Amino acid sequence: MLAGIGLMPHGNPVLDPPDEKTAELAGVLRRIGEAFRDVDSYVLISPHNVRMSDHLGVVMAQHLISWLGFDGVELPGEWETDGKLAEEIYERAKGRGFPVVDLHFASRSGRYSRWPLTWGELIPLQFLEKRPLVLLTPARNLSRETLVKLGEFLGDIMEKGEKRVALIISADHGHAHDENGPYGYRKESEEYDRMIMRLINESRLEELPKIPDELIRNALPDSYWQMLIMLGAMRVGKFELKESAYACPTYFGMAGALWVRR
Repeated sequence: MLAGIGLMPHGNPVLDPPDEKTAELAGVLRRIGEAFRDVDSYVLISPHNVRMSDHLGVVMAQHLISWLGFDGVELPGEWETDGKLAEEIYERAKGRGFPVVDLHFASRSGRYSRWPLTWGELIPLQFLEKRPLVLLTPARNLSRETLVKLGEFLGDIMEKGEKRVALIISADHGHAHDENGPYGYRKESEEYDRMIMRLINESRLEELPKIPDELIRNALPDSYWQMLIMLGAMRVGKFELKESAYACPTYFGMAGALWVRR
């Protein structure tokens, strides 16, 4: 069963909040971890692992190893892949004609079947109880319709399975909030972030596919594509927003949100 959904940022500030809004966001992330304490596995979708333009990646490697932190912040640890669930997702998606790739490294199984984790996965995982997981990577060149349908397919697998699974969406939003940041300042980052939070808080996520391409390009988010997958997955049941928070202590916006079963 799909037990719930957590939208979680992957910015270092949530690990040591510099201000009140970021502390509030970190509190939401801790409560996401508490809400999913009894799940069997996670499906984690991250934009900062393998980057493929037009295929969804399903990591099949047995051991998931901390490898790349951000800005000098290292978060050591090792997690295990839920191999049975990963295999089911890949094989069934391939059979349905979805553009998926199964990802291995060094060995298909055993001690040398190891895969690197980045800050895109490691930071959300700091707030979650250690469980087996399936790591998926989104593709920005797939159509919005395809991404939503992928989410519906993924949600159906989780919903009909025997395990309790939480879907974790690793996402930061506009990356041009600060003229001194690496991408400078663009007003579209603020506009995009306000829109995303409005759609979340007003339960209007069905409007996600209508966000204009130009706004997305100029806002520089790394959230939109995996949120489309999230939208599709949500359609398998009735979920309600439990809480949400937003903070922007640096050049990129961060949001956390928890949806649970009604």
